Amino acid sequence: MSRRDSILESAARVVAQRGIRGLRVEELAEAAGVSTSLIYYHFKDRAGLLAQTLDFISTRAERYTESDVDAVADPLGHLEQLLLLELQDTPLVIENSTAWGESRATAVFQPELRDQLRAATVRWTDCLSALIHSAQDRGAVPADIAAADAAERLTALVEGVSMRWLSGTLELARARELVRGAIALELGARR
Repeated sequence: MSRRDSILESAARVVAQRGIRGLRVEELAEAAGVSTSLIYYHFKDRAGLLAQTLDFISTRAERYTESDVDAVADPLGHLEQLLLLELQDTPLVIENSTAWGESRATAVFQPELRDQLRAATVRWTDCLSALIHSAQDRGAVPADIAAADAAERLTALVEGVSMRWLSGTLELARARELVRGAIALELGARR
């Protein structure tokens, strides 16, 4: 792993544990085992570090939600697995989901984060929307379902269910059951 990736991994961990407001360059340097000047070399300033950390978190989520269900042969199954892989009881997923939630919460008070979060959310909802359209083409989802609207509702649901699970107010099995039920209700799916 490169020094840059090691710094980003440490930054994601700090954001998950202390929030974006708790991300201090000096403390991050210590946690990553590098100098503050190296952090500034790679990321220019705290804002650059934060932007790259949010990209890192999004990219990491894309990797652990890679579905082994063929999107062409079974777009609905692929969509379901993508959403359920957001709810895994592994340290990486827990850290990433917590950091994502912290980023969303901080954006309420720091508008400069919103564009980047919006772009990542659009990529996610566009991916699901394309899968829904594909499932509609195959007759697995009714044609009158607004794919973009359904994708937005499903991603918002997963984020909310994830926060309840991470905060201990919802069991993982129940969270996954709720997501499966929402997919069926939202898409009127015929499998």
